[in-house]
Amino acid sequence: MAPQKKAAAIWLLLFLQSTATVFSERTRDKMYEPILGASCFRRLNGTHQTGCSSTYSGSVGVLHLVNVDADLEFLLNSPPSPPYAPLIRPHLFTRANLLRLKEAGPKIISVVLLINRTDKMKQFSHELNCPNQYSGLKLNRSMSETATCDASGNVANTWNRWGTGLLHEDFPFPIYYIGEDKDIFKLEDCFEKFNNFNYESHALRSLCAVEVKAFMSAAVNSEVCIRRTNFINNLGGSRYCDPMEGRNVYATLYPRNASENVEVNVAGSEKFIIVSCRLDTTSMFDGLGMGAMGSLVGLAILTQVAHMLRLLLPSPGALSDRQRNVLFVVFDGESYDYIGSQRFVYDMEHLAFPSPSTHTAPISLENIEFILDIGALDDVANIKLHTLTSTPLANQLLQQLNRYAKSPRYNFTVNIESNVGYHIPPTSAQSFLRYDPKLPVLILNSVPSNRYYHSIYDDLENVEFTYANASKDYTTLADIGDTANIFNSSALQMGVRNVSSIVAMTLYEILSGKQYQGSLVANPLLADEFFYCFLQSSDCPLFKAASSPNSPAGPQQPPMRYISVQGGSQESSGWTYRMLGYLLSHPQPAVSKENCTQLPLFFFAGLNGTGECRLTTQNYTHALSPAFLIDSKYTEILTDCNLTLIFDLCFADYDWRSGDYSTWTESTWSLLSARIFLRPSNVHEITTLSIGIVVFIISFCLIYIISSRWEVLFEDVPASNAALFN
Repeated sequence: MAPQKKAAAIWLLLFLQSTATVFSERTRDKMYEPILGASCFRRLNGTHQTGCSSTYSGSVGVLHLVNVDADLEFLLNSPPSPPYAPLIRPHLFTRANLLRLKEAGPKIISVVLLINRTDKMKQFSHELNCPNQYSGLKLNRSMSETATCDASGNVANTWNRWGTGLLHEDFPFPIYYIGEDKDIFKLEDCFEKFNNFNYESHALRSLCAVEVKAFMSAAVNSEVCIRRTNFINNLGGSRYCDPMEGRNVYATLYPRNASENVEVNVAGSEKFIIVSCRLDTTSMFDGLGMGAMGSLVGLAILTQVAHMLRLLLPSPGALSDRQRNVLFVVFDGESYDYIGSQRFVYDMEHLAFPSPSTHTAPISLENIEFILDIGALDDVANIKLHTLTSTPLANQLLQQLNRYAKSPRYNFTVNIESNVGYHIPPTSAQSFLRYDPKLPVLILNSVPSNRYYHSIYDDLENVEFTYANASKDYTTLADIGDTANIFNSSALQMGVRNVSSIVAMTLYEILSGKQYQGSLVANPLLADEFFYCFLQSSDCPLFKAASSPNSPAGPQQPPMRYISVQGGSQESSGWTYRMLGYLLSHPQPAVSKENCTQLPLFFFAGLNGTGECRLTTQNYTHALSPAFLIDSKYTEILTDCNLTLIFDLCFADYDWRSGDYSTWTESTWSLLSARIFLRPSNVHEITTLSIGIVVFIISFCLIYIISSRWEVLFEDVPASNAALFN
């Protein structure tokens, strides 16, 4: 029977343990209420760290709703029960207020919660007044002062007059954004029930508090972080940070011929017109930020220009010079010191673009006829053509653009003016001009009017987008008045149609040698589908057509367009790759599905979803800063370095403070979460601790008394069990 008793005892213990575990989990669930949202996180460059981080175990603060400035004063002037976690509305989330909270320190302010209450919000941009001011063209004999933006404090001469620069500040506490109404209600309700009365007794009672876990592993700057990462990797494999990395997407108007010069790095004899724009956007918070006005309008225009030229000039035979081609490039990582375009110029300089795997000749900067960069078009009706100097090319292009912009035949109502000088916008073109100011670079950009640049509120409402869902063919060109009954003249889709048509007609004239006389223009239905995919849902007709038949549907959310790191989300570049491939591809009706399996052939689902084989020209290039390429040869020999030097000499090749290339990295983290609970008062905690100590002492004394007097207390214990008390 002894083994049976032991087994029964074991099963009883396991049952009690599982019961205790379930009970503890239920108790925890009752104590804590999760709050969904997005956290600010840490990024680093060659000189600084920016962003936010909690403590290792999580930061805890008492909730306090901030409705007016006076509520902040309460927190900053000897609050009764610190640390606090202010709930701040967007209109109070200003640079002045955040820096005051930062100055108070984590002992007073341990968490900041941004709640989505936008009724009083008029602007919300956390980018610098001069975005990328340290990586564009520089003033003569200056290593840091930008030549293209007045960073001295005169915001009227900047490219983002509403910028607070908070995106580039370092905060000693986590900042957490709550967007859902139900979660905001939980916070406000908890504050009203437990905190918003009798403030003098805050220290004497339990209060509603929030715990945010957002600990960032990286610190100091990119150089230190990467050195530590490589040091640890030699011993254990942990990572503190990763270089910010994405993928540029490019496509040519016509397929390129295979070359025998791939291995010997000899540039071909082709001439290219580059049409470029940026893909990415950014914000303070992980996974949020659509960049609707900041960058998506430019991408929409490039997409429609490419598609219109593909239909107007279906073969090189229509060109005045058959050695010409158009190279459409979408740069990733431009929000962080032009990562994508810097790498593109670096690769062209070293004859490494495109990669040898394409079996085409390298393209050098000498192959470039001119570059037309599409920047931020906040106002699609008033555009400036920026150039460093007045050139015959710039004057001719301006004349051609205005010929179509002001033509009564098309009634585009677009005004395009020239702007010559160093006051040029922060676009990808700056990477080319920084390499060589004499390069023929032209930039289309409007006067800044985006009050939500690089923020969570640069969304479909900021560009006033409404999906028409016309369910019509968007892959053809449209007649001038075809869609008048679907879109009004002020609709975003019509504005994109106008600018796209003007640019495409101008390029048509340059390529063919004759003016465009047709009545067909870019299709606003394509713009409608484009914005629906990128602003509302990836499960959309355009993305489905650009995928393989029977491919899984895209997610209901729009693709994230933050550059991320290696292994991170690259969905925006993936969808852009498929979309450009589809819209620029050439049908191959004679090729069956079975033979359409290897690039450059691709079997697209197409407009009707049945599938069609097409010859594509799109591809990827790396959007990884050359700064990390220069270091790569040193990371390979780390095992030969003297550990006593802590690898300082191993990274001596690249000057991280030089500003030559982007040095942005992103910190690693294990968890981003928030939850609310009732935090006991100090009196409660001391009382609980005191009772615990008293119980412990009493228990210890009782055990001692029982152990020392067991003969008296247990005098009738059988002899066989007496050993248990010895």
